[in-house]
Formats: sequence, structure tokens, C-alpha cells
Amino acid sequence: MTGSLEGQRSALEQGALALGLSPDAAQIDRLLAYGALILKWNKVYNLTALRDPAAVLTHHLLDSLAVVGPLMRERPGAGRLLDVGAGAGLPGVVIAILRPDIEVHCLDAVAKKMAFVQQVAGELKLPNLCGVHARVESHGGAYDVISSRAFATLADFVHGSAHLLAPGGVWMAMKGRQPDAEMAELPASVDVFHVEQLAVPGLDAERCIVWMRARQA
Repeated sequence: MTGSLEGQRSALEQGALALGLSPDAAQIDRLLAYGALILKWNKVYNLTALRDPAAVLTHHLLDSLAVVGPLMRERPGAGRLLDVGAGAGLPGVVIAILRPDIEVHCLDAVAKKMAFVQQVAGELKLPNLCGVHARVESHGGAYDVISSRAFATLADFVHGSAHLLAPGGVWMAMKGRQPDAEMAELPASVDVFHVEQLAVPGLDAERCIVWMRARQA
């Protein structure tokens, strides 16, 4: 990312600390390199509307880091995570960097975006990260966590990915303000067991996670 690299590093470290995280130096390096790759590829591919390094830091890196602590609480052990509609790999790539114990599959229907995620996995040496070019409805497998970040309505998200949720698995939907109307549209087979408010350092906007699971019969 352009500008002072030390300034970016300091802002990222302080933001992570405010979120209750303590990434090591190698993880900070990877996060900064990922942000730089987003900006570099953006010149050729329209990965994200953001072009400013400071905005990438707050709106992408720190915004995605905000879910790592909650994910650690909900899924402290190894597992598999599918990030649906991942785009440039948000939050999937950030989760893969901070949680090497989790196998992260980023899925998107846009081929160039998944080519970017594959490039990131190679350049940053993240063997637990994979980009999958597919539609969620046609994808196969079983995942302990299925995440999305402003991908679709909650009902569309769970309907499209229900066949991929492993027994005992959870959905982790990143949203802005609490989506009461969307939650009201969820089928009876889905249980919203927690709506978690997030405070993203440097970002003056409402954020939350809607945690869901399949309702027990």
C-alpha cells in the first residue's frame, strides 16, 4: 500500500489490539501484503471500489479482522470454512492469515476474483487458503462455518448454502446494521442464535454478525 508502510503497520497493529487480537509480525506482514495486492490488482481488475490505502485498511482489513475474535470463540479448533461471495477474499483471506488451523475456501462466481485469491494464497504462502470459481448452489462439500460479507439477503444466503453446512455447523453473516426485516424472512428451519454487534477501529459505521444454525427437529 502506498504512503508510509510504518504508518500502515502501526494502524493495523493498534486496530488489531483494539479488537482483542495479537497477530504476530509475520501475520501483520501478510495482511499488509494482501492490502497491497488488492490495490495492485485493482488497477487491472475491478476487485473493489476502494482505491485509497487508508480505506482498504479500515473498510477491508480491519473490518474483516473484527470477525476473527468472535470466530475464535465460536470455533476455537480446526475446521473448514466457506466464504460465499468472497469477491477479493474478504473476510476469507484475513481469516486464513489469522487462523492457520482453519481450511478456508473462498467462493465466487467471478473467475478473475478467484484467480486473485489463488494468487494471494501462492504469494503469501497460505496453504490453508483456496479460491473456488463456482456458484454456491452447485458447489459440494461440508463446512463447519459458512460466512458471507454483504453477499445477499439472509434467506438467500442460507437457502443457497444449506446443503454445504456440516452437522453442528454455523452460518456467520456479516452485516451493517441489524437486519431485522431479513431475519423475519428466514425459514423456520433456521435458528438465529446470536446477533453480535461489532466495533471496527477507524470505521464509523454499524456492523454486526448474524450467527445462525439449522434448527434441531
